[in-house]
Amino acid sequence: MKGMAGGFDPKKTFDALGLGRAGQKRSARVADVIQKELAMLILTKVRDPKLAGVSISRVEVSDDLQNAKIFFTILGDRKAVRAAKEGLEHAKGFMRTHLARTMNMRYTPTLQFKYDEVAEKVEHLENIFREIADERDHGEGNS
Repeated sequence: MKGMAGGFDPKKTFDALGLGRAGQKRSARVADVIQKELAMLILTKVRDPKLAGVSISRVEVSDDLQNAKIFFTILGDRKAVRAAKEGLEHAKGFMRTHLARTMNMRYTPTLQFKYDEVAEKVEHLENIFREIADERDHGEGNS
């Protein structure tokens, strides 16, 4: 029974629906879905005041789909970052359960939350560039 009735080929059907590889690794597609789901979950369902203002900046999923690193940002000092991380850790089970229900995968990745320092570094560089531009503007006006 090599072929199915009507020549049905699941792989071709999935590709036609856009559910095949589509040029992007599966782990990257899963990461995109996790990022969107967690962002919406934090906005709509999580009631922890520690998570007010938390943004999910990016997600990295291992190739075996077992682990997901969730990078977040929040405005504020180190105390706000610590509080946000505690809130995320506290809500981890709730978030993982939500992902398991919505993503319909055999295994839901383990979630690890990390503060995304990239955003902080970008802001620092922007401040440096702004200072350089201000010095140039003031230097030209004094000549």
